Formats: sequence, C-alpha cells, structure tokens
Amino acid sequence: MNNLRSWLRPVAAATILLATHNVLAAEADARAACSALSSLSTPAFKVDAAEWVTASQLPSGPGGATTPVPAHCLFRVTLDPRASGLEGMSYGTGMELRLPLEWNGRLLFQGGGGLDGVLNTALGPVSGGPAALTRGFAVVSTDGGHRGRNNIDSRFGIDQQAKLDFAYQAVQRSTTEAKTLINRYYGRKPDRSYFMGCSTGGREAMMAAQKMPMEFDGIVAGNASFNLTRVAMNQVWSLQTVTKLAPRDASGKPQLSEAFSDTQLKAVADAVVKQCDALDGLADGMINDFQACHFDPASLKCGTPGNDKPQQCLTQPQITALKDIMGGARNSRGESLYGAMPYDTGIALPAWRGMHLGTGPNAPANASLGRDTLRLFSLTPPNPDLDPLTFNFDRDVALTTETAAINDAVATLHTSFAGHGGKMIVYHGLSDQAMWLGALTQWYDKLTPRNEQGPQAWSRLFLVPGMTHCGGGQSTDEFDMLTAIQAWVEQNKAPERITAKGKAFPDETRPLCPYPKVARYDGGDVKDEKSFSCR
Repeated sequence: MNNLRSWLRPVAAATILLATHNVLAAEADARAACSALSSLSTPAFKVDAAEWVTASQLPSGPGGATTPVPAHCLFRVTLDPRASGLEGMSYGTGMELRLPLEWNGRLLFQGGGGLDGVLNTALGPVSGGPAALTRGFAVVSTDGGHRGRNNIDSRFGIDQQAKLDFAYQAVQRSTTEAKTLINRYYGRKPDRSYFMGCSTGGREAMMAAQKMPMEFDGIVAGNASFNLTRVAMNQVWSLQTVTKLAPRDASGKPQLSEAFSDTQLKAVADAVVKQCDALDGLADGMINDFQACHFDPASLKCGTPGNDKPQQCLTQPQITALKDIMGGARNSRGESLYGAMPYDTGIALPAWRGMHLGTGPNAPANASLGRDTLRLFSLTPPNPDLDPLTFNFDRDVALTTETAAINDAVATLHTSFAGHGGKMIVYHGLSDQAMWLGALTQWYDKLTPRNEQGPQAWSRLFLVPGMTHCGGGQSTDEFDMLTAIQAWVEQNKAPERITAKGKAFPDETRPLCPYPKVARYDGGDVKDEKSFSCR
C-alpha cells in the first residue's frame, strides 16, 4: 500500500501541473484572441476596447455595490458612428460584449433603461441571484443607437435614424454582431440566446420577440415601458390633473407637491391595506388579490363618518384627481387611452410622490421626463416648445401614431417566436409608479398563439405586490427570473411559481404566481412561501 501511495503522489502532482498548464494555456489563447479583436476596427466599425479583464469585482450599482466577475474579454464597438450637431450627443450604435473564459455556451442580451443613450456595463444583473456573466454567459448591451448626456436625454428623437435605432434597430444590429463575434471568438455560435431587461429594457425584450422572433430562445421583460408613447401621454395626463388641483402661491404658480400631503397619501395606503390585504387569506402587508380589491378613495372623504381629521381625509377635488391619476388618460368620450393603475401600498412611498407630485421645490418626474419624451420623441413632428398643459387628449393623440408604429411593442401575434420553442416571462410591480398595469394585462390577455390555457404554454405574467418600478417598495422584489427562463427553455419546466424575497420583509419568502392566479395563504408558517398556493 505504501508503495502504491508513493507512486500515486507524483502522478497526482503531474496531473495538477498538467491541468494548471492547460488552464494557463487556455487563458493565454483567450487573451490573444481578445486582443486580436481590435484589428476589426474600421470607420464604420470603430473598436473602442478589446482588452482582457482578470477575475475581479466590478461596480454594479449605486452606493458602491460591486459584482464578482470571472476572467473575460471586454469588447466595445461603435457601429456606424456619426456626429449629431447637438452638444453632448452623438449617433451610432454603441455595443459592449463581455466574453468569459469559461463560457457556458449561452448569450444574454442585457436591456437598457430610460431613453438609453448610455452604454451600461454588460454584466446581466439578476435581482435574486448572481449576474449572468458570473454564471458564464456571454453578455451584450447597447446604448440604443445614440450617446447623450444621460439616459433621460430625449434630444435624439429629432433624428430619424436615431429614433429607429432606439425603437429596435440598435438591438437588432447588436444581436447580429454579438453572435458573429461569439462565433469568431469561441469558434461556435451560442447554443441558447436570452434577452432580459426592465423598463426600457423590458420594452426592448418584448420588441425582440415581436421584431426578431427567431433570434432568442427565452425572453424576460420586467415593468416594461412597452407602450412608451402612451406612457408619456399618461404622465402628461397626471401632470395636468395635479396642476389643476394644486394650491397656488402668491404669484399664482401651482405648488404641485402640495396637492396631497404625505399624511393623506399614507391614509390612502393604510385604507387600501385595511380593505384588501386579507383578501388572499393573510394580513401581511402585501395585497396579492388585487383584482378583488375595489378600493374607492371616496371612503376617505372629509366629513363622512370616521373621516373627521382634516390632515388625513380627502376633499372631493382630491378624490376626483386621485381617481383620474389612477384611472389613466382618457379622451372626452371617457375612453381609456392606456389603462388603469391598481391601488396598492406604493402610493405612500417617495417613488409615487417623486413621479406625480414632486417634493418641495422639486417638480415631479412627469413634468420633465414625461414632458420631454412627449415633446421630442413621441410627437411627429417633434415640438420642443410644447406646453404639456395644453396637450389635448382628443386632438393630439394622433400626433403620436407615427412614433408608436415603430417603437411601441404592442403586437400580440407571436406564432413564429412560440413556434420555434421560444418562451417569455413578463413581470410587473403592482406599485409601479410610472407604468399603468392595466395596459399590460390587456395586452397579455390578447396574446397569440393560444391554447385552452391561454398563452401560458409559452408566456407567463408574474405580478409583484408592492413593488415599484423595477424594484423597491413594500415588496418581495428579489427573484431569479434568469434561472426560471432557463429551466423553461432548456428543461421544459414551466414556472408554476417563483420564490421571492425582499429587504422590506426580512426572513420572509413569498411565491410569485402566474397571472391570473394569486398567492393564497393555506396555513402554517406565515414567513414561508410553502404556506401559500397559487390559486
């Protein structure tokens, strides 16, 4: 036995040395291949970086957050760069592609945000798990075809090609180039391709399924601004509503932030919770059964029984205004132009105030992002001088149809995407302060192809109680949709429920259920998602 051990020691050592040599040789080859990508640069294909990144931590968010990444090749390129004539604005599709040394054979397209215009680090972040790059995915991102001052810079909207790039062509072009580069770098094409994004990234994800149905195997679209021209219209509708309600200062200027007090908004949220929280079988601060919640803010009308505190009750003009905001834009015939927003816990959060009311001297986001998106992007021709308070919901809606035709991801026919085995997960926060849920559920209910279960054979919608736009709120906003879509695409395991957690509810888990099912309490440990069923 001792002789056998003495013989095995050098064999084991040699095996380790050989493995180490192979790893080092593989990394050296990968470094060389990465550096060689810089030779691809041409005036129409401007390589901005082709460099090796060692295993490390990369910045991934506010507050100094970082993400661990494996050794990989970082490649950045600008496709068809051109000047814009605008200060701080350039045109051309910027693309970042990260190619890990230990590749799992998959590509993830990481969606953008806002109005794009910045090139985000291609990590493939996942709220409930490791980033896609960390898992071995090749990850690509794009700036949407323009580079501006920030991701709410709408000035690109005056340029026809930049507008088309933002709508879908930047994603389309980047997808083609990324797959070509992957084939060149690894010697083979991706086995599977995925798209995952939230907000604008969610719209891009839905657009990918609609405009490029054969390119992706799995798509995850979160809190999508899929009907962006109507989102901007709705934001202006809210701005007009709040402006009419707001008290005036001595000069007659409306004080938008004073239209509702924080105390009043909290009273609304508390009343919603009191009426609707337990409809799912458990009063836990999360409203799962939102469809059964028929809250009416008139129940808080000043002077009615139980509403004798002026700082908490609502006046009739406030009740009317709140119904108008939550109900969404309408024309003079009372027809909905976008859809309604459910009453949920988020109405008392800073996110809702920041979007619709503002704080102190700070105007609400609707008065800047909504206004500028409508002026320069949604309207044809653009109208940089438009007073959003004069937008007419009968006459002026027609001015958005040209942009809507190229940009809004509202198509419901997905026979090619579903036909080649494509799967799609859509999710949305019930307290999203910017995107009205009703428009999304109306779209989902019309999806084709259909079977006896509706579109759920290939697409599922998950609604997250309390979650504001793409995360946050009184919610369980951490969930791993990438693992879920992979299991569905690669193992045919449809997501019957997805486990979620969140900082707002420490040590608690909840199931997210495929719409129209909701999580209902069955009894047992109130902190454990296993105590709930999707019904």
